Amino acid sequence: MIRLVCFGIGYLFGLFQTSYIIGILHGFDIRNYGSGNAGTTNMIRTLGAKWGLITFAGDFLKSFLAAVLVGFLFGSRYPECIPLLRLYAGAGAVIAHDFPFYMGFRGGKGVAASAGMAMGFCPPLLFFGLAIFLGISIPTGYVSAGSLACYAAFFLGTVVMGLTGQFHMTQALLIETDILAFLLTALCWWQHRENIRRLINGTESKTSLFKKR
Repeated sequence: MIRLVCFGIGYLFGLFQTSYIIGILHGFDIRNYGSGNAGTTNMIRTLGAKWGLITFAGDFLKSFLAAVLVGFLFGSRYPECIPLLRLYAGAGAVIAHDFPFYMGFRGGKGVAASAGMAMGFCPPLLFFGLAIFLGISIPTGYVSAGSLACYAAFFLGTVVMGLTGQFHMTQALLIETDILAFLLTALCWWQHRENIRRLINGTESKTSLFKKR
């Protein structure tokens, strides 16, 4: 039951769809422009780096704050599984970001929201993933490739940190954590399936993370 509560808290936070709100304030629906995705990359392509950064910050914070709130509310009651509960909260925010009911379940791909989730769940995983993301995205211009590699690193890092005792949880809880991290990674890759196809075909669009508008 506590897992559902944490997931629900994250889901409520995740319904704050930053790029959609920014678009509406500018008189358009972001999903009708560029790639049609309600996320940071499409905002950079549509309105430029400044609004892309604001979009990233909003989507990052909603997942991060959900995980922090869960830790504050339940840390003393469930100390044996608080990393897992934070991950459930972050997962709820990512799912709401990807499939917001009030937008016809057409949201973003969850990369920025997942970064906030990683920060709230285990900060070293975020910094590890960020290094990989920047190391791929900046020289190649392929944000999608960086995002996919970053999420794979998040899953592998979660497994390794669990095996080395960093989460201080039982084996059963570690396995549950690994499964949840794997499902989130699989969701991200599924959301990027068209990008993967274009990367393979050599037709993926490049995006400058520092494009000005």
